[in-house]
Amino acid sequence: MDGADIALLSDALRGTMAEHTGPALDAALDDLGWQDMLSEIPEVAIPLVFRLLGETGAHASIINDVLAPQGSSADYPLPMTGDLWLRWHRTADVRSSSLDPELPLSQADPGPIPKDALIRGRIALGWWLVGSSRAMLELARTHALDRTQFGKPIAAFQAVRHRLAETLVAIEGAEAALTATTVDLQADSTVPHEDSLLRALLAKAASGRAALITSRHAQQVHGGIGFTAEHSLHRHIRRVHMLDALLGSSRTLTREAGTLIREQSHAPRLIHL
Repeated sequence: MDGADIALLSDALRGTMAEHTGPALDAALDDLGWQDMLSEIPEVAIPLVFRLLGETGAHASIINDVLAPQGSSADYPLPMTGDLWLRWHRTADVRSSSLDPELPLSQADPGPIPKDALIRGRIALGWWLVGSSRAMLELARTHALDRTQFGKPIAAFQAVRHRLAETLVAIEGAEAALTATTVDLQADSTVPHEDSLLRALLAKAASGRAALITSRHAQQVHGGIGFTAEHSLHRHIRRVHMLDALLGSSRTLTREAGTLIREQSHAPRLIHL
């Protein structure tokens, strides 16, 4: 699939996500060939689809498809920071009492997740977090250009510029880590398994950290309006806090990375991360 094909697919996906969310989006993605893409070109499908979920603010249960073995309908319970386990339902009749009430999540019993599934799941959630971060940064940038104080846009103030710059650096770093790690999704990847696990772990941690930095700075740039239900920022903030906690938060994964490196008695070269 070349760049032109990816661009056309991206436009089609973005349009679909603008119209649908939840189970309706699951069905629409299936009509667009999501299952075939996941099977044949996961290194393209996962980054593209999950990043667009973040950018559009839509949600779907396709994390279950990423985690499950190909052709299986099994839904693995998802570990969440705080010793909780959640199940992401494929129907709309579940109303989550979690931080993000739009997501159909319910508490579940703990269960094992294969390492390969954990790698794919962390990469997918990492791209979702990056997409949400991009959306929040764009909201903050637009607000900074439109909002005026003392006769000029607040984007002219150094404090605002620093917040936006720090946000962009964090997002770009997380996306670079994810891009380097996404090669592990290819069927012919020759990266050693333990290195793949560590790379996905660090990429998810970087994405979660970037999303939390973005949500904090975007809220500060927006001021009081960012807290209101009428503004879309609060939905992205809720979403990234939930996604960061799933399959390990940025804080817990950083500690886990240290444990893995200590057990292996070596750290991978930065170029491989």
